[in-house]
Amino acid sequence: MPRGPKGEKRPADVIGNAVHVMRIATGQIEDTTTEDGKNAAAVALGRMGGKARAKGLSARKRKEIAKKAAKARWGG
Repeated sequence: MPRGPKGEKRPADVIGNAVHVMRIATGQIEDTTTEDGKNAAAVALGRMGGKARAKGLSARKRKEIAKKAAKARWGG
């Protein structure tokens, strides 16, 4: 299946694309992009930010990441 410029899946043929647009227009399926063309699920994940990522990491892994960041920033 071809992908659009933002990576979204699109039907390969003209008729399939027309059916997809009709389903969005009639409310049978929900359009999952935002006004600026971004994927709504990706935007939601991005809004969670580092707090959500840190919650899933162990203390040891967080410490390793912090040390690597400090070394990159301060060159030590």
